[in-house]
Amino acid sequence: MALLLPPLGGLTYSLVGPGRVGTSLACWLAESGGSLIDVAGRSDKAVQDLATRLDGETVEVENLSSENEDLLLIAVTDSALADVAATLARHPQAKVALHTSGHQSAAILEPLGRQGTATGTLHPLKAFPDILPAASAAAGSVFAVDGDAEAQQMARRLVAAWSGEAVEIPAESRPLYHLAASLAAGGVVTLLATACDLARGAGLPEAVGRGYLELARGALDQTQGLGDPAAAITGPVARGDLETLETQLGRLQGADPERAALVTALARETLRHRRRRGELDSTHEALESFLEEIGDRYKFLLPKRPTRRR
Repeated sequence: MALLLPPLGGLTYSLVGPGRVGTSLACWLAESGGSLIDVAGRSDKAVQDLATRLDGETVEVENLSSENEDLLLIAVTDSALADVAATLARHPQAKVALHTSGHQSAAILEPLGRQGTATGTLHPLKAFPDILPAASAAAGSVFAVDGDAEAQQMARRLVAAWSGEAVEIPAESRPLYHLAASLAAGGVVTLLATACDLARGAGLPEAVGRGYLELARGALDQTQGLGDPAAAITGPVARGDLETLETQLGRLQGADPERAALVTALARETLRHRRRRGELDSTHEALESFLEEIGDRYKFLLPKRPTRRR
């Protein structure tokens, strides 16, 4: 019986940036059959740890040459990408270079492209609270790709090996793509942290915060399988419950006007989604007027509601 070869068997690669994302992807590559050659980065400990873990060699960024390798993976911060690309371009590099930024397009690697390396992106739409060493962590994840045809081919090969889904995000769309990604991850956690802070400010038991976390998980679970997550929005605003919202905002405005502005903005955004879905009815009219009046107090924070067509 023929042996099944790993999906990336024989692939050679080097890594710049052994942080949580870079180390995770390097481990996924290795588990799928790839061989780490060199690793470079700012943290000597992280570089050495990954080299030891995957049997690679440590090297300074300015000395790294991945010539004749299949892949150079660059997982550094957005602000460092341009300088790192220029530094790497001093030496011959791999056939393909991919960076993991969601905000930047493949164009940031142009110095490498000039010397014949196919350049592209491989951004996992996934949170990395820590290093995720098992390739199974990537299963079902979406990866944003763009760049040269050969680079995209490599990116899609990796994503397929990890049972993920590759989606091309063109350069002009990447800033808003990444902003939306930040809202979906950090924005959600920020709102949860704010909810817990409000509970602490009200002198509520610590267990309430844990309850909010479970509530958030349940609400997100409700969006599974929905083409439009807005279909799962619930709460007083979605129901058009003006009396409840007035009481809650009235209490918050006196204690914390900035957070009252945040809650007002979220309420108006909820109504925007309800309107888009054709789910507003007469119960929402008074609530809309109330939010318009409240919103005028925070003009420096809140956009005007779009004028309705008559």
